Amino acid sequence: MPIPIVNSIATWFLKKRIHQMELFIKYPQEVQTELLHHLIEKAKYTEIGKKYGFSSIKNYKDFAEQVPIQSYEDVEPLIERARLGEENIFWPTPIKWFAKSSGTTNAKSKFIPVSPESLEDCHYAASKDLLCLYLNNNENSQLFTGKSLRLGGSKELYRENGTVFGDLSAILIDNMPFWATYSSTPNNEISLMSDFEKKMQAVVDFTIKENVTSIAGVPSWMLVLLNNVMETTQKKSLTEVWPDLEVYFHGGVSFEPYKEQYKKIIPHSKFKYYEIYNASEGFFAVQDQNYSNELLLMLDYGIFYEFIPMDSYGSHEEKIIPLSEVEMGKNYAVVITTNAGLWRYKIGDTIRFTSLSPFRIKVTGRTKHHINVFGEELIIENAEEALKKVSKLTDCEIVDYTAGPIFMDGNTKGAHEWIIEFKTPPENLNHFEKSLDQILQTLNSDYEAKRHNNTTLNLLKVNQAKSGLFYQWSKKHDKLGGQHKIPRLSNKRTYLEELLEINNSL
Repeated sequence: MPIPIVNSIATWFLKKRIHQMELFIKYPQEVQTELLHHLIEKAKYTEIGKKYGFSSIKNYKDFAEQVPIQSYEDVEPLIERARLGEENIFWPTPIKWFAKSSGTTNAKSKFIPVSPESLEDCHYAASKDLLCLYLNNNENSQLFTGKSLRLGGSKELYRENGTVFGDLSAILIDNMPFWATYSSTPNNEISLMSDFEKKMQAVVDFTIKENVTSIAGVPSWMLVLLNNVMETTQKKSLTEVWPDLEVYFHGGVSFEPYKEQYKKIIPHSKFKYYEIYNASEGFFAVQDQNYSNELLLMLDYGIFYEFIPMDSYGSHEEKIIPLSEVEMGKNYAVVITTNAGLWRYKIGDTIRFTSLSPFRIKVTGRTKHHINVFGEELIIENAEEALKKVSKLTDCEIVDYTAGPIFMDGNTKGAHEWIIEFKTPPENLNHFEKSLDQILQTLNSDYEAKRHNNTTLNLLKVNQAKSGLFYQWSKKHDKLGGQHKIPRLSNKRTYLEELLEINNSL
């Protein structure tokens, strides 16, 4: 298809979709209320709909009173029945696809239902919206003169009992509409290779011959790929390989630890970075402005949102609120009701609102990924910001990290222990430790209180990881590629101990 025709089609769709976005931005509560009624009406004759009396639900108050909050463990028996071929359990449309997620809330795999509606009206709609927003903000973009390099964690799909399960990216690729296939590279055969290391080189060999104008994938694994591109081509920057490269669409993990490394291999002042917030359960938010770290919450993807203030999360006073009651600056756990049959489902993520008109957010971490052994409530957002500042202060670059507690032992006070892999290590690790500790205290008053005069916590400890440690850990646990990542913060020492053991053997 000639580029001018592609641009004309894109422009037409852009104008149409921007108008729809303006509608939910202007009337967010109305859009969400109408969506909730639609979901309830559609599912009222399902097993779940009958159990919780969907037919009698007239408003949000009824919904909140009649339908309980659920975790994956609560809905797993129903999902297993659906995977065996049963229908009309939690969603009326037959569900044939299940996104297998290793999950980061527990060790065993999750199988997240993916309905035809969630594929079309959520995941694929979001991909189109991402392009719409980017093109709306960059009228001179030449995005369609080339292709988008995509890097998923795709593995083969498994078929049993008439249903299919596999990595979400594999499901998306397998069902991909023609417009996405046309504009993407590498081909599906390479994208779906199961051996990640072989796939990585195959992607490099295939894409260095293409005119790549955008890249899309998880920052950690994309960086591995791009470094391989540089090594294979012997170029000093990616713009020498792909002169028309103009934007990186990223998500899955925080971009902050990788930002400086990307700037070094893409030394172009006008290069754009666009963040997305998605998961196996759905696509939630998209960056809608150039040079921003805020994400626009998408309210018309078939997902109804509720939130739990983290100061009450898991307590007897736990409070669940709709979008209309959120406040700026507070940390919330996200609860979703979706067009794939997840009802008041806790996805395990935490967010903070940075704007209420429109509703924009920042992802702050995971409900179970924090350190709160001593009442310090250290969240991932604190860790990322502290590492960003200390890296600048000590002129170092961080590849990966994780942290956990040193438990109290007799009269010995507790502490936090970190293991950090550096690309460029600090000259003095002791100075790095003290600086990191001080910055964390400025960012988190609870941590500061516990550190005051070493009342509860001693100075944190940093272990320097050998090169390739986190890659080796991921390989050992079959977590290479895609959205696989090691938890950054944990209340346990499990990940720390595993990493330290591998580090000693390298």
